[in-house]
Amino acid sequence: MTDIQAAISAAAAGMHAQSLRMRLAAENVANAQSTGASPNEEPFRRRIPLLESTTLTNGAVTVSVRGAVYDMSPFRQEYNPSHPAADSDGYVRLPNVDTLVEMMDLRDATRAYEANLNMIEAARTMTSRALDLLRR
Repeated sequence: MTDIQAAISAAAAGMHAQSLRMRLAAENVANAQSTGASPNEEPFRRRIPLLESTTLTNGAVTVSVRGAVYDMSPFRQEYNPSHPAADSDGYVRLPNVDTLVEMMDLRDATRAYEANLNMIEAARTMTSRALDLLRR
C-alpha cells in the first residue's frame, strides 16, 4: 500500500467513524424528551460511539468503529405529577441527554468528517498531478 493509499484509507475510516458519531448524536437529540410509558419503564438512554485507534501495516494510524455503548449516567428527573410516567412522588424520569452537548458533538463530528473529505480530495489531486508529470 502506498502512502497516498494509506492516507485515503485512514481518511475513509475517519469519515465512517464521524458518520457514526453524527448518527448517534442525532438519535440522542431526537429522543431527548422521550419518557417511558409507565413509571417503571426506563426512558431513552443516551448512546455513545465506541471508536478505537488502529495502525495499518505501513504504520499509518487510523480509527475503527467498534459500535456504540449506553451512557450509564443517571436519568434527569422532572416534577410533573400529571404525566402518565410519573412515579408516586410526581417525578418523571427523562433521558440522560444534554442537547447542548449533543449539538457540540454533532458540530465537531461534522468538521472532522469535512477534514477527512478534504484529505481524500488532496490525495486525489496529488495523484492526478503526479500522473500529469509522468505523461510529459
